[in-house]
Amino acid sequence: QVQLVESGGGLVQPGGSLRLSCAASGSIFGIYNMGWYRQAPGKQRELVATITLGGREVYGDSVRGRFTISRDNAKSSVFLRMNILKPEDTAVYYCSADVKDGFSRLSSLHWGQGTQVTVSS
Repeated sequence: QVQLVESGGGLVQPGGSLRLSCAASGSIFGIYNMGWYRQAPGKQRELVATITLGGREVYGDSVRGRFTISRDNAKSSVFLRMNILKPEDTAVYYCSADVKDGFSRLSSLHWGQGTQVTVSS
């Protein structure tokens, strides 16, 4: 069983910054792609950013240049630094990880429970 636990969400004023963290635990042989997605009320879940095991980053168009994704492979963790936040960034942010199970060696995609980010004055 693999669990992803996010932290770092909250309320921030427009133009402010937040840093989200996500740690994976459980039966883990290896973690490949990790990422962040978000879902605003009434909208579909959308890509925020992903990062490969080797560190290649991909960003959604709406956050490129403002957000930075990073990971700590030793700690099975992924982070999202969010700068110059806008009200339209308000959403529930979900962590994802492509994990190879420590027992079965099968890979599957796992999701965190989500953390709320609200950008408002």
